[in-house]
Amino acid sequence: MKKISRAGRLSRIAGLLLLAATSGHASATPEEIQVYMDEINTPGEFGLDVHNNYVVSGSRIPDYSGAQAPRHVFRITPEFSYGLTRNWELGGYLLFSRDGNGHSTIDGEKLRLKFLASRPADQAFFWGANLEVGRVERRLDENPWNAELKGMFGYHGERWTFAVNPNIDWKISGPVASPASFHLDSKIAYKIDQDFELGVESYNEFGPIRHMGHFNQQSQTVFGVLDTKVHGWDLNLGIGRGLTSVSDRWILKAIVNVPF
Repeated sequence: MKKISRAGRLSRIAGLLLLAATSGHASATPEEIQVYMDEINTPGEFGLDVHNNYVVSGSRIPDYSGAQAPRHVFRITPEFSYGLTRNWELGGYLLFSRDGNGHSTIDGEKLRLKFLASRPADQAFFWGANLEVGRVERRLDENPWNAELKGMFGYHGERWTFAVNPNIDWKISGPVASPASFHLDSKIAYKIDQDFELGVESYNEFGPIRHMGHFNQQSQTVFGVLDTKVHGWDLNLGIGRGLTSVSDRWILKAIVNVPF
């Protein structure tokens, strides 16, 4: 049997993802579609992740006056990070987008502080937290200043990985009433070999904390994902399918870790 090269396998899987994106039916996708796990920079280490996502099929209608309609929007968000200590990492984002009419814009900036608890080298379970504060333009949110507190819990074994991120979002300042809301992100993945991992990521909004429920009226999206490494570059590639009428229908995403 002819042996397929690693590059060949990657191209075949990418082709299947793209085929799935174009074979389906026809709230804005966030700039960062990622489940946080147990990665953290060592003290003094710099990092750069570039988040990319594209709404293949979504609503043409803005959620409010001045909002950016999600259909055919491409978002690119460089995320810079720096290891402060063994347990603490500082990060920052710059938000850019290009809409379906070809207009490119700068959409805002965010800062984050991540904590990851120390654990023995042979312990697969991990936990931590991430606090994020940012300012965005009106086309992304009616309130310019917002914050998010993200929990990080999971298991990272030799073959299987499971992670869950409970998130609380709230408004810091802005003209529109916006109660704190809750959403839950999760990931389960299986490592095929040293550089290939296949998995499923789920991003689920639950609505305001005081009135959670009516899940069919909230954004619910599931991604099939591939995590791999190509010439030292870590890649997270995925195709997402919205499960409710308010979700973007089909989304492509790619997170590129730039090696230093």
